[in-house]
Amino acid sequence: MDIIDILLSASFWTAAIRIASPLIFAVLGELICERAGVLNLGIEGIMVAGAFAGWMAVYSGTDLWTGVAVAFAVGMLFGLVHSTLTVPFGLSQHVVGLGVTLLATSLTYFAYRLFLPEVTSPPKIEAFQPFEIPLLSDIPIIGPALFNQTPLTYLAFISVGVVAYILYRTPLGLALRAAGENPAAVAAQGLSVTAIRMGAVIAGSGLMAVGGAFLTMSAFDSFFFEMVNGRGWICIALVVFGAWRPGKALLGAILFAAFDALQIRVQQTPMGADIPYQIFLMMPYILSILALIVMSRRAEVPAALMVPFNKGER
Repeated sequence: MDIIDILLSASFWTAAIRIASPLIFAVLGELICERAGVLNLGIEGIMVAGAFAGWMAVYSGTDLWTGVAVAFAVGMLFGLVHSTLTVPFGLSQHVVGLGVTLLATSLTYFAYRLFLPEVTSPPKIEAFQPFEIPLLSDIPIIGPALFNQTPLTYLAFISVGVVAYILYRTPLGLALRAAGENPAAVAAQGLSVTAIRMGAVIAGSGLMAVGGAFLTMSAFDSFFFEMVNGRGWICIALVVFGAWRPGKALLGAILFAAFDALQIRVQQTPMGADIPYQIFLMMPYILSILALIVMSRRAEVPAALMVPFNKGER
């Protein structure tokens, strides 16, 4: 099987959409934060915490959707910590974000050992199963890829439309975008820049945690600490790739996932036998960096991104 055959196979695109799903949640969460003017480098740790919280809730006896809600709530808590330190207190968003990542990861490890002290291998749960949409799933290539996925994948795509609608079709979205572009104008309208930015970080962090929960409740059926594996940092780059727009960010997530799915399959071809596997592992990141360089040259960064705002100051 050559690369063209791989790209034209339904199984390849099914895998790509599945790999992209957690990235979609996380990149939307980061996009909301940055649109409001806050860089959230806590994304990696928040995804780890969300993955564990959702999985642990289901393992403890709740249903899957309750597990998703628990993950979202845990992400919001870390978003509250991040936003409290960076927005009203104006601390460095870089330092706080990295601190949140370390805090979330460490607390997750502590909670895992606290709740499962004698466990040597992660227990399994009954994860979300693919749900086939009749008729649409019969469309060649596209059908199995888009319409035979787990419910969380459908939710990820729905979330893109919801976030885009809120950002560009509602007063709330206008205020949020203005908080990241010209917060003084927002304050002049009698709105609280602090409340808008904090709300954006809290909601965005909740989405990041759901992205982590996808890994334990949809992609896999257990939890291990290396499962996030840098996806949070990739999502920060995908926000730039998408020029801070939900639709383009979605395409970026699918593009990276396609590169990742491709390298797995290329390793199984005759070409893969002659090339060190590390080259294939690097491939999605190298191609994503090249795509990021091309797209970011035309991207317009929110003018007030990482700029603290104090009412009354210019």
